Amino acid sequence: MAASLPPSRPRIPGSGLAKGLAVTLRTMTKKSVTAQYPDAQPDLPPRTRGVIGLFEENCTVCMLCARECPDWCIYIDSHKETVPAATPGGRERSRNVLDRFAIDFSLCMYCGICIEVCPFDALFWSPEFEYAETDIRELTHERDKLREWMWTVPAPPALDPGAEEPKELATARKTADKLAAQQAPPATEPHADEQARAAEQPTRPQGDSKQQTDQPQPDRPKPGDATPDQPKPDQPKPGQEGSE
Repeated sequence: MAASLPPSRPRIPGSGLAKGLAVTLRTMTKKSVTAQYPDAQPDLPPRTRGVIGLFEENCTVCMLCARECPDWCIYIDSHKETVPAATPGGRERSRNVLDRFAIDFSLCMYCGICIEVCPFDALFWSPEFEYAETDIRELTHERDKLREWMWTVPAPPALDPGAEEPKELATARKTADKLAAQQAPPATEPHADEQARAAEQPTRPQGDSKQQTDQPQPDRPKPGDATPDQPKPDQPKPGQEGSE
């Protein structure tokens, strides 16, 4: 069975008016704070949506920002150029060249969709908001004006120390380490160095080796000296002692 709802309390006539008057009385007792603009600039949050800056070098004229804009306030013109082959016998390629990139801020609703869908990070938010004009046609900023707003784009916030390293940085670091390892001279082992030095030395005969020349040679007998097996001339032979 369904649970029964508690009976609703009867509404007191004039309760809503009393609540509104209570808020008014509390506000009247507080001191008002006046922002001294433009003498004192406001302290804006870091992600303030003021104006959009264009980094032209990253734009590939993919037209995603213009297609996704709900107000159709982005105007892009481009043309194609043929790039010659990088190698002999290669195929020529064509690329888009940006001619015009403009944003009509009189129509822009500051939704940020164009910045989110840009796949190459060519659009950025700037906190600058002081670009009011007396003529509405001046609110259409061409690519030169949008490029000037890039100098006012704040730096991205620091990453969390415990966050993972971005994949782009990890891939770039691995590539740099691989190139450094290829350019470094190969480390040779000690026994390989000894073999190389031995191969450079001239070969010697087997009986004339360095080890034999380094060892002390025994004294050779002179022509007048007797060998250990032969008696000296001064001494008589063993058979001649009795005869004398």
